[in-house]
Amino acid sequence: MAATLEGLERDGLVRAAAEADAVDGVRPELVAEPASVREASELLRAASRAGLRTVFAGGGGKLGLGNPPERLDLLVSTRRLDRVLEHAAGDLVVKVEAGARLADLQGALAPAGQWLALDPPEPDASVGGTVAANASGPRRLRYGTVRDLIIGITVVLADGTVAHAGGKVVKNVAGYDLGKLFCGSLGTLGLIAEATFRLHPRPAAASVVTLDVHRPEQVWEATGRLLRSTLEPSAIELAWHELDRPGRLTVVFEGIRPGVEAQAAAAAPLLGEVGQAEVLGPGGTEAALAQLGALPWEQAEAVVKAACPPSGLPRALVGLREAAGAHRLGDIRMAAHAGTGIVRAGIGGVRSAPPAGPRRDLGERDARDLQPWEPMAGFVTAARERLAALGGTLVVTEAPAELRRAVDVWGPPGDAIELMRRVKRQFDPDRLLAPGRFVGGI
Repeated sequence: MAATLEGLERDGLVRAAAEADAVDGVRPELVAEPASVREASELLRAASRAGLRTVFAGGGGKLGLGNPPERLDLLVSTRRLDRVLEHAAGDLVVKVEAGARLADLQGALAPAGQWLALDPPEPDASVGGTVAANASGPRRLRYGTVRDLIIGITVVLADGTVAHAGGKVVKNVAGYDLGKLFCGSLGTLGLIAEATFRLHPRPAAASVVTLDVHRPEQVWEATGRLLRSTLEPSAIELAWHELDRPGRLTVVFEGIRPGVEAQAAAAAPLLGEVGQAEVLGPGGTEAALAQLGALPWEQAEAVVKAACPPSGLPRALVGLREAAGAHRLGDIRMAAHAGTGIVRAGIGGVRSAPPAGPRRDLGERDARDLQPWEPMAGFVTAARERLAALGGTLVVTEAPAELRRAVDVWGPPGDAIELMRRVKRQFDPDRLLAPGRFVGGI
C-alpha cells in the first residue's frame, strides 16, 4: 500500500497516521493533506488504483457523525485548502476552498459588510465540513441551509476526476445540481474541494425579545404566533435545560435599526399573550447574541439531534425527557431551533438511584445488571418511537463506540434509501469513500 503512494510520500503529501488521526476509533494507515485541487486529484487517483478506503476531514468537528468506517486506509485532510479564491462583493458571491475555517471566511468578508449566512455551533467548522454535513444554526430560519446558499461546487471523485457544477451567478440553473447533491453527503460521494456561495449584507443592527416559558405548550403558542405574523425574525431559539424549571425563548430581529426596533416592539405584545416577554436593552442584546445557538453542555456521554414539525416541538421536548427518565439516565439538556423544529440534546449517565414509578422500559432487570450503554440504547429506541408519532426523526451525533454498535445512529433510512444507494454506486462504485458511514450503511 505504502509503495503504491511512494511518490506522493516523497513529495510530502502523505505521511504515516498517528493515534490522533483515528476516525470514530478507527485508525488509518496514512494521512494526506493536499494543497490544491490538482494534488487532491492525483492523490485520489492513486488511492483508487490501490483500493484504499478513504475518509475526508476538514476542521474535524463532524468526524463523530455517522457510523464508524468499515475500513479506513487513508484520511484526507483539507486543512491546506484554505484560500478565499474570489470575492465578488458587487455580486454578493464568494468562491472559497473547502478547508477554510468558516470563521476566517466571515472575517475576510466583513470589511465589505457581507457574510455567509451560516452559523453552525462548531467553533472550528470548515467550509467543506459544513457543506458535507449540511450543517446550520439558529439563523437557518431566515436564510435557509447550505443547500439554499451554495451556487457552485468543485469536487474530486473517487477515481480522481475533477467535476465542476454551478457558477458565479446566483441564478445559474444550467446543468446537474451537483452542489445540492453533495450537501449532506458526508464524504460518501467525493471530496468537496471548492464551493461558491451567495452572500448577504451583514446586519447593521439587532433587537432581541425574550419570553420565559413554563410549559412546553407555550413554545409553540409563541412560535406559531410569530410564524403566522408578518414579522421576519432571524432566529427563534429555545434554551430549556430542565423541564421542571422555566425555559427561555429568544427571538432575534436583524437589519437596519429602525426596522428591527419596530419589529421587536411589535413582537413583544404578541409574545405577551403567551407569557412575560421583554425587549432587551443594548447590553442584554449583545449577551443574547453571543450565546445564540450555544449548546447547554460542555461534555455529554451522548448527543442526539431530533427533528419534527415546529408544531410538534412541545411533544418532542416532553418525549425526549420521558424517554431519558424511563431509562434512568441522568441529566438531559436541550436546546432547540423553535422555528424549524430542530432539537439538540446532551444526555448524561445512569442515575445511581432509580426514579419513582413503574420500570416498564427497563423490564425486571436492576440498573446494576445493565451494561453502561444499554440505558442509552433504550433511550434512543424509545425517543425514536415518540418522535415517529410526530412525523419526526432522531440521529445520534455523538456517542461511545458501544452505543454505536448497539443502535443505528441514523435511524430508519426511509423510502429514499434505494435512490441513495444508486447515487452512491454512480459516484463511487467500488465503495472506496467513507464505506459504511452513511444512512443504511452506504
